[in-house]
Amino acid sequence: MTDQGTCPTSRRTLLLTAGSAGIAALTAACAHPAAPGRAAPAPSGGATPDCVLAVRSGAGPNYVGRGRTRSDVTEGREGVPLRLELTVVRAADGCRPLAGAAVDIWQADAAGVYSQGRESYLRGVQVTDGSGRCAFTTIVPGWYAGLAPHIHFKVRPDGDTETTSQFFLPDAFLREVYGRQPYARRKAPRDPNAHDDRYRAAGGRMTLTPVRAGTGYRAAFTVGLA
Repeated sequence: MTDQGTCPTSRRTLLLTAGSAGIAALTAACAHPAAPGRAAPAPSGGATPDCVLAVRSGAGPNYVGRGRTRSDVTEGREGVPLRLELTVVRAADGCRPLAGAAVDIWQADAAGVYSQGRESYLRGVQVTDGSGRCAFTTIVPGWYAGLAPHIHFKVRPDGDTETTSQFFLPDAFLREVYGRQPYARRKAPRDPNAHDDRYRAAGGRMTLTPVRAGTGYRAAFTVGLA
């Protein structure tokens, strides 16, 4: 399947910044920008957050509408486990945690295939708690169509607005994972992200930093809305 619709649709932007330590990491990254894909150290204090600007992406042709409300979206699909931990904040309001925001994710399976029709694997919605947090149990996405492997997401802070983007994964991490089953059933690209202009446009800002957790990985990210 192709995903041409995920190319940036305009110069309109959203505010996003990686945060493997939640709100503290977001504030730190705002005050002292870290290298792409890495959380910044905690600030010494007194800094005013000025969150990183990132490129917005479209939903793509594989978005089929709001998914089922659930945390575990795997539905038994094979793949390396990935726990995605998200924190949504209002960047324009001092990075205040945003409760009650609906967060929708959708992605390809290990073979690079999206669920369609009556299928619903690797799609789901969570609503942020009082600390602006939610989490998904998923798998590392497979590659397809020469695009950088990615996880789409859409945040609806209220009934009138929404923000759509996608998460990427580091090349070295993908090469390691794609050497394992079930991904190894196909010959993986040598440089999974190299030919995707959306990945380059994001400049590392939308790249997750997975860390080992049991038999799989976990990755945390703070999403700051304007």
